[in-house]
Formats: sequence, structure tokens, C-alpha cells
Amino acid sequence: MSNVVFRTLDCGLSVVVEQIDGVRSAGLTWLIPAGAASDDENVQGRAAVLSEMLMRGAGTLDSKAQADAFERLGVSRSCSAGIRFMKIGATMLGERASDTLALVSDMVRRPALAEASFAPSVDLAVQSLESLLDEPQERAIYAARERHYPVPFNRSGLGTRAGLRALTRDGCASFWDHAARPEGAILAVAGRVDPDQVFAAVDRLCAGWTGAAPVAAPGSEPARGYAHESDDSNQVQIIVVHDAPPESSADAVLERVVVSVLSGGMSGRLFTEVRERRGLCYAVSAAYRAERDWGGVTAYVGTTPERAQESLDVLYAELERINRSGVEPDEYQRAIVGMKSRVIFSGESTAARAAALVSDMHRLGRPRTLDEIAGEIDRVTLDRVNDYLSRRALGRVTVQTLGPGPLAVPPAGVASR
Repeated sequence: MSNVVFRTLDCGLSVVVEQIDGVRSAGLTWLIPAGAASDDENVQGRAAVLSEMLMRGAGTLDSKAQADAFERLGVSRSCSAGIRFMKIGATMLGERASDTLALVSDMVRRPALAEASFAPSVDLAVQSLESLLDEPQERAIYAARERHYPVPFNRSGLGTRAGLRALTRDGCASFWDHAARPEGAILAVAGRVDPDQVFAAVDRLCAGWTGAAPVAAPGSEPARGYAHESDDSNQVQIIVVHDAPPESSADAVLERVVVSVLSGGMSGRLFTEVRERRGLCYAVSAAYRAERDWGGVTAYVGTTPERAQESLDVLYAELERINRSGVEPDEYQRAIVGMKSRVIFSGESTAARAAALVSDMHRLGRPRTLDEIAGEIDRVTLDRVNDYLSRRALGRVTVQTLGPGPLAVPPAGVASR
């Protein structure tokens, strides 16, 4: 059994605690609204550099002493820069949650951000950016997202070469001081913990912490349409992105069923139609990304230049066809079973539960229990899914290709540029 409790502390920090019986571990996720969307245009990559610097000392501890302190507690920790948030995560034994919170709160409130850690952190960020040269699929996905979503939520999170080179240590420290504020931040702890003890510990650790983080707002409209990036390779990467419901929509769970039918493993329509029946590609998939204010489906095909045009045509045809044909009973059943299984599996990881709780808080404004999520899936019927498909539209689609040469005429409804 589990018990989810949510409070907004006096300082303004949103805190969610889920006590889970039958486990010994605890997971922690802390979101600070300091992701890539918060980077100034001329210093893109600041969030990526800060995600490394936060792991290199905090409070009275230098980099080595901080690492030793976490290891003495047996804590696995991480820090990563997303688009909206900086995400700090930790997994530990439940009995060590309070001690872990103290160390993590120092990372948030009192990071060292030492001059000695700045240059190595920038170098690592530059290496991550340059590694994209060896990852054509990721390059194509980032290029598609850049043209499909509004600025600044269309960024990769890796930054730019010019932005990384323009950074200074003092600029990073000043930004973090303004961004790492309680209002707008979200903390979740899930596992073998006592909620009252967690709230008391966080209250104590956040004493004197005040203020609200600046909130990134959507900018210019995305370009979308068709674009090609030349790459001297014997592979072609094809990305198609179309609109989908935001997480707050009642249609979000129905979109998940649809995408599960399209890309639910070897029984999915895309795998069957594009890969198995025609042998057009070595990889094909689709994924649904639901944000608070919008959503999107990203479909991918990796193929050869000789089969690229047909692969794109068949992929796009399948994305459109499901709106007309609807979902068959056996497809629906497989999708529901798969979704329920993933919910159950996620409940076995306290780290996954903590991450899910902060995601719910951001996208829905409230946490959900596993029973609530499972109940939402149970209420889905085949008729509801097909009714949704009858009114579902792909919107203004984005197509991105990466390979030796551009493809011919893009599919209907996609404007070239």
C-alpha cells in the first residue's frame, strides 16, 4: 500500500511524499526551474554546465568530500538539465532519507560552484555536444524538435558551441542564485519514509529560503514543415513530429493507447507495416511526449538511401491511417495490457515514483497514486479510443531528414521550406 501526501511549505516549495510499504529504499527528485529554456540566448548550454558543477561540492564540502559523504550513506545521485527544470535525483535506503536530504539541499541552496570546477564542466558539455556527430538519430530528433516546438522549449539542452564558450563562472553562479528559489521548485520523496519526518526535515533545511524563480515563456512560433540536413552516410534518419494532447487533457490517456497500438513492440503497426511486411528499415518507432501546455508524437525511421522515400511515405501513411481505420479489439487489448504492466513496473522503483510525482505536480498541479493512474486506464474503452480517433488531427506536421540527400515531395499537409 502507499500513501501520497502533498504540502506547500511556508517558503513556497511544493513537497510530495509517498510512503510505500514493502520496500526498504527511497527515491528523491528535486526540480528547480533552471533548465535549458531558462538559458539566455547568448549562453545556451549554461544549464548543462551547471548540472555538472552542482555535483562538484556544496556547503562546507569540496568535490571529493561531497562525493565521499554521499558514498558513506550508500546514495546513488544524479543531476541533469532538462528543458524546463534542473533535475536532482537520489536513491538511498529509507532510513537515510533525512541525511540525504541535507546533502541534496546543500546542492540546491549552497553549491560551491568553484572556479576550479568551471572549466572541466564546460569541457564536458562541449564533448557532449560534439558527440552528436556520431549520433545521427539524435541530431535528427533535435533538429525536428527545434522546428516543431516554440522557442525556448525547442532546445536540445546541450547548448551551442558559441554559448558554451561565452559562459563565465560568475555568470553561472549569479543565474543559479536567482533560479534556485522555492516558489516554482518541486520536491518528491517516495519509499520507506515517514511523511511527517520528511516534511519536518525539509522545513528545517529550507528555513530562510525565499523567492520565486523566473518562469520561461513561449516565444516565436515554430517553423515546422520539411527540412533536410546533409550527411555523408549510408543511412537516412527520418523524423515526423505531430501535435498531440497536453497532459491535462482527458484525451492524453487515449493518445497513449493510440501510440501503443502504433509502436507497442513487434506487434505494433509501424513495426509490422514498415519493417516486417516491406523490409524498408532497420528501426521504426513512435513516442508520445505530453507537456503541461502541449503534447507531441515523434515518429522515427532509420533506413537506407534507396528505401528512404518509401519509408517516409509508408510511415506518414500509417500515422494518418489510424485516424480513419480506428483500433481493432486485439490491438486495443494489447495496448491496455502493456500500459497497465508499465504502471505496475514503475511502482516497484522508488526512484521512478519520485520522478513521476514531480512530473504530475508540474503537468497536472497534483500528485497521482498508482491506483489512480491504473483506474484511469481501466476506464478506457475501445469505443472511447475510436471516438477520439474520429476527431484526432495531426496538425501542422514537422518532417526532418538527415542523410546523403533530401527526399522528394514531402507527404501531403507538410509545407517545404
